[in-house]
Amino acid sequence: MSASPKQQLAAALKDERARTTRALDAYPASASELRPHPTSQSARELVHTLCVEAMIGASALDGSLDMAKLSFPKPPATWSEVLKAFHASYDNLFKVLEATPDGELTQPIKFMTGPKQLGDMLKGDIVRFMLNDGIHHRGQLSVYLRMSGSKVPSIYGPSKDEPWS
Repeated sequence: MSASPKQQLAAALKDERARTTRALDAYPASASELRPHPTSQSARELVHTLCVEAMIGASALDGSLDMAKLSFPKPPATWSEVLKAFHASYDNLFKVLEATPDGELTQPIKFMTGPKQLGDMLKGDIVRFMLNDGIHHRGQLSVYLRMSGSKVPSIYGPSKDEPWS
């Protein structure tokens, strides 16, 4: 028996959350304001972006996402607060996903499809889109780890700091 699309999505979210948590656990709180370039987000702000992406995914699933009224909360002020917010945002996303009927994942809603463009996108695809963007931002965070002098954990395979051999 194969997993349903909802079960597959939940498994992907769980797996990526664990991979991201390894990177967050390796990151030093003392470098939370590191930004590799003046136009880059700080590490703390980057983690907040992950929180917002989980929030958008949950809002897409529960039907409360309104692109005309979308606003982003301010980032938490400290590293420990943003870590708590990350875990709370994923806990909420899992709770909402669990309560979402399987058929709801294929319901279209309005979402960004290009610069200043909205179009129909399936709820499940929005969650996957947010997850993929979070993976991108986790990659950015791995660069911040290296720049802060920290060890980069294994994420999809061995790293220089966590070899598998």
